[in-house]
Amino acid sequence: MANNNKEAERAELHKTIWRIANDLRGSVDGWDFKTYVLGMLFYRFISENLASYLNEQERKAGTPDFDYARLSDADAEFGRVETVKEKGFYILPSELFANVRARARHDANLNETLSRIFADIEGSATGSDSENDIKGLFDDLDVNSSKLGPTVAKRNEKLVKLLDAIGDLPLASTEGGFTENTIDLFGDAYEYLMTMYASTAGKSGGEFFTPQEVSELLARITVVGKSEVNKVYDPACGSGSLLLKFVKVLGHDKVRQGFFGQEINLTTYNLCRINMFLHDVNFEKFDIAHGDTLTDPAHWDDEPFEAIVSNPPYSIKWDGDANPLLINDPRFAPAGVLAPKSKADLAFTMHILSWLAVNGTAAIVEFPGVLYRGGAEQKIRQYLIDNNYVDAVIQLPPDLFFGTTIATCIIVLKKSKHDNATLFIDASAEFVRSGNKNKLLPEHHQKILDAYTGRKNIAHFARLVDNGDIAANGYNIAVSSYVEQADTSEAVDIAALNAEIARIVARQAELRTQIDAIVADLEGESE
Repeated sequence: MANNNKEAERAELHKTIWRIANDLRGSVDGWDFKTYVLGMLFYRFISENLASYLNEQERKAGTPDFDYARLSDADAEFGRVETVKEKGFYILPSELFANVRARARHDANLNETLSRIFADIEGSATGSDSENDIKGLFDDLDVNSSKLGPTVAKRNEKLVKLLDAIGDLPLASTEGGFTENTIDLFGDAYEYLMTMYASTAGKSGGEFFTPQEVSELLARITVVGKSEVNKVYDPACGSGSLLLKFVKVLGHDKVRQGFFGQEINLTTYNLCRINMFLHDVNFEKFDIAHGDTLTDPAHWDDEPFEAIVSNPPYSIKWDGDANPLLINDPRFAPAGVLAPKSKADLAFTMHILSWLAVNGTAAIVEFPGVLYRGGAEQKIRQYLIDNNYVDAVIQLPPDLFFGTTIATCIIVLKKSKHDNATLFIDASAEFVRSGNKNKLLPEHHQKILDAYTGRKNIAHFARLVDNGDIAANGYNIAVSSYVEQADTSEAVDIAALNAEIARIVARQAELRTQIDAIVADLEGESE
């Protein structure tokens, strides 16, 4: 029962968050406005997280009623160096979210105040190990943007509303400290907002966001049989939701050396780093880079990775063979051919395989075309199958993702397999309709995971196919080529059907005779 209450509370909180987000944005496009709501949520989180951390330190040291928020900025300066080493940033008491909020409606220069504070928070990391993790985090929260209003006064009015709304969200722990539960609430609020923004954004930005239940399935596949991993990686990490699913699936300290990712879109890259902080992943435990993974990968010195999850962009253009350096790149060279210039999907796959640890697993969401198209893609599939790197191919239901209704699939890669075969799973019917999208439930996850770990034939659901048979089939790895659909049509009794047709024809003749008689009667009367 307690769990039901918790779920009901969560649903209520979600409703409130979304209502506030929509009330606040007014006429601003939701996708554009998300950076304000998410940025302000982040500002509140790091303020409360830091104050709570410092209060705890002081109380342990014997000052039971210490309250960092009430300290003078001059006194607070004494703790700066030590705190930046630990937390990666510093916020003076006067610049904490709660204190700024309390003064906000009487501050005619609120936009300048916030602008200075954001610069101070980022500046606190300059020259320290955390500099690259903090730099630019507030870039998208432009307090002087005309999106907030045509005049400074109007913008400040909107900023006051934003501070109040985010400050009123019931995310703080009832115990007063900054507990696991508080972190869960902040992280959950962030993920929920990202989901809602993505679902309403359509093509304008939602497609980079992987629904949570798909993220969780990918993470679970990569850690089957493991209670911890060394480090996790996503070469197209978006807002980081796939990487952070390892916290949920394994636990906070079970990713020993941290979370690695790269993202090409600057705004999304900032959202990803914010997401890490909001899930209490400290700066030294994540390394998120900005840039193009295929042509300028950022983590050469960190590979190999034990678990890799990714939902790379579908069928995007890349340099391919127009760049003479790429065919000799150790990530792509082994296949002897590059992915087509108009379809980079298998370039991401080769990159991932190259950086996968010998004892690791990678789970990649792919566009269905990569499973059966000819040309260079067929040659890359031949390389993958002949070297026994494909562990499984899982067909997902249609309409799971924002921005596309297409039925995607998951390719699972491994470098150490116990058989020379590939498992095909047809999970295309494993979903429920929820709102305007399909959704995977925990029981669907379980059915897929059971088939994946069992690695046995299951009629109309899973089939283990020898790699030689795949070669004989032109290296086509589409699930429908190997797993037969259940025949849902009913068996028809032809004799009974013919008898029924004869009965209908006889009845039809009988009715015609009756109608003719009625018409004749009516004509007789009218004469």
